[in-house]
Amino acid sequence: MLGLVGLGNLLQSYGEPIRMVCGILATVMGIVLVAKVALYPEDFRRDMANPMLASIAGTFPMALLLLAGYAKPVLEPLGYLLWYLGLALHLALIVWFTARYVLHFQLKQVFPSWYIVYVGIVAASITAPAMGRADVGTVAFWFGVVTFVLVSVAVALRYLRVGEPPVPARPVLCICTAPASLCVVGYVQSVTPKSVGFLVLMEVVASVIFLGVLTQLPRLLAARKFAPSFATYTFPLVITATALKQTMACLAKIGSPAPWLQLPVLVETVIATLLLVYALVRYVMFVLSADEAGDGEGQKEAPAKT
Repeated sequence: MLGLVGLGNLLQSYGEPIRMVCGILATVMGIVLVAKVALYPEDFRRDMANPMLASIAGTFPMALLLLAGYAKPVLEPLGYLLWYLGLALHLALIVWFTARYVLHFQLKQVFPSWYIVYVGIVAASITAPAMGRADVGTVAFWFGVVTFVLVSVAVALRYLRVGEPPVPARPVLCICTAPASLCVVGYVQSVTPKSVGFLVLMEVVASVIFLGVLTQLPRLLAARKFAPSFATYTFPLVITATALKQTMACLAKIGSPAPWLQLPVLVETVIATLLLVYALVRYVMFVLSADEAGDGEGQKEAPAKT
């Protein structure tokens, strides 16, 4: 859901219809997700007892914050509703997650997905100006910058002292590309005045992290079995490409153009799009195979009932 919303914004310059298709698909996925939580609350509670899955839950309010930007031009009240709802849900998640997992800190429970909980609030900065709340966007941005540093220390210690998480959870490493890039986009959208030096510094940090994760992608993609962590191939890489694209646009706007960034932007856009499609296809294959397995079990049990 979040990956599609982000992809729509990234590809908007290639045509508004592309953005709207991504927005519609993301909305459908959001409705399905809400329905699943409503129909199977026990599954939701079980997921929230897992620190990795609980932190990944933050992608939902982040998606609402970005979807608000889609909805406002079409139906303004809905845009405001989605934005304030997304903001409230994310703040609630920060408070709950801190009480549940940070106050009872265990290094082995730290994952890169913790960035979603704390730095994810910067998603509000991206659409805040459209809601007339650039002030909130600025506060969210600085909160994200501070927590980015703090969570980075915790994640680094986890990998150094505890080691990598189990194989199904290893793709969450891709999340490391998101926080710095998200801060870049939030800075461009909400914070004024702009500092060229600070913007470039953040983008350099984001690009270095992206290149580091990129070197690990072949190993991560080698996993044949689908896992929920495959979702981390979507938004992090999309927001990384978006950050570079908006950095280029912002530099040009403030009188420091960098046209040589066009090729890197295109390369990152292609990588992000391909990996999002890959993750989506793997998810569809997983759902279809699960349905077939369920039908097979039902057929095997039928004779016993007669």
